Amino acid sequence: MPEAKDYSVTETLRNGRQVEIRALRPEDRAGLIAAVGRTGEQSLYRRFFAPKRGFTEQEIAFYTNVDQVNHVALVAQIEEGGRPTIVGGGRYIVLRPGRAEVAFAVDDDHQGLGIGAALMRHLASIARSAGLEELVAEVLPENGAMLKVFEKSEFEIRTAREPGVVHVTIRLS
Repeated sequence: MPEAKDYSVTETLRNGRQVEIRALRPEDRAGLIAAVGRTGEQSLYRRFFAPKRGFTEQEIAFYTNVDQVNHVALVAQIEEGGRPTIVGGGRYIVLRPGRAEVAFAVDDDHQGLGIGAALMRHLASIARSAGLEELVAEVLPENGAMLKVFEKSEFEIRTAREPGVVHVTIRLS
């Protein structure tokens, strides 16, 4: 398997279009910001647990300057109007040896095509190759689509519900 920093695969989506799942690169800054701009308020709220219409320079730096070891980030890119366009992304951040927090989002126009599931599969594959044993996520209870992505994955998952949040643990081994 290629290292996270060199990761790139192409998959066919449910609608027959091709998507490239690849490592985030420093030059993706504008593409990520544009993807956030195309993402609806509800989708951003489900990802960040708070209203979000933009990012500070510090947040942009955090999301774009990843080491691809302890902070691994992938983007989902498709051809739109003859140009490669970032339509989603996912990442994991190592919390402690063997365990990382995972999160991902897809812009509204491209939800329901299998991009979230593809990001999950590839992040999990990279994480397993890096020796991680589990991924964890916090999901809003009303975010059924995200919970379904985890439930339909090939991995054993455990959930613990609290008011306002579902804690998900994905066993990779």
